[in-house]
Amino acid sequence: MSNEIIEIRQAEMLQAINRSEVDIQIATAKQYPRNLPEVLNKIATYATMDTETAEDCFYVLRRNGSTIEGLSVRMAEIIAGAWGNLRVQTRIIGNDGKTITAQGVCHDLETNVAVSVEMKRRITDKYGKTFSEDMQVVTGNAASAIAYRNAVLKVVPKAVTKRVIAEVKKVALGQSLDLETSRQNMIQYFAKLGVTEEMLLEYLGIKKREEIDKEAVFELRATANAIKEGTTTVQESFIKPIEERRQAEDAKKKAEAVKAKAAEAAKRTGGGKVTENGGNSTEKPADEVPANVDPETGEIKQ
Repeated sequence: MSNEIIEIRQAEMLQAINRSEVDIQIATAKQYPRNLPEVLNKIATYATMDTETAEDCFYVLRRNGSTIEGLSVRMAEIIAGAWGNLRVQTRIIGNDGKTITAQGVCHDLETNVAVSVEMKRRITDKYGKTFSEDMQVVTGNAASAIAYRNAVLKVVPKAVTKRVIAEVKKVALGQSLDLETSRQNMIQYFAKLGVTEEMLLEYLGIKKREEIDKEAVFELRATANAIKEGTTTVQESFIKPIEERRQAEDAKKKAEAVKAKAAEAAKRTGGGKVTENGGNSTEKPADEVPANVDPETGEIKQ
């Protein structure tokens, strides 16, 4: 009697296992559906256990003069855990030496809604040099965390969680510590990241420490969350915008100085103006630009 050889293809076997796992999870989700009031109560309970947890639920970014506020990775984890009957996974799907790409997939087993999102993060510095292997791993983890958050928040309806999120924000704003202690904690935290108190004040658009109120403390805490998650960096949020703003201010001052110098030179050289009675006058209107001065830059032409 001849022995029959049975060939097992690994890809097909894994596919069958995954399919059976999903089928079992969907059947379980249908048998034990989520209770919405209970879910919202869990989210509020988890997120407001203490002020620090509530503060960790948000991030803030400033881009092109506008402020972007959103839910952090920590909040997405809380929502996913309380929402239940979710299948969430992330993985790195690309690394071309310049950017690393992470994919996040979230599948609601009750509604059978699945969302896949991709997140790219740069792995080169401003000089074009590729990060070390360790830094690429760190960047990949940050990209995976952000992909996880974006996938979960696309599946879980914001309209459902909007009210409870507002309650969490109230807890985050209602500091248990006094305001002065909160200010000092934020200043010390950012000092460890290389951000001075002067840079914080310039970032917030204020002139002295006493002007840092509860909303400003909340924004600084949320910005720290964004830096911690890898959504932004100290360079992008503080150093680069401040440098660009100072360069623009210096250029403006130089242009004003050139115009003032040109106006003074034109005033010394004088100029003629025909009056209504046909005579000549050496007086020149204050708003009239001399013919030998460029009206755009204030430069005196040869």
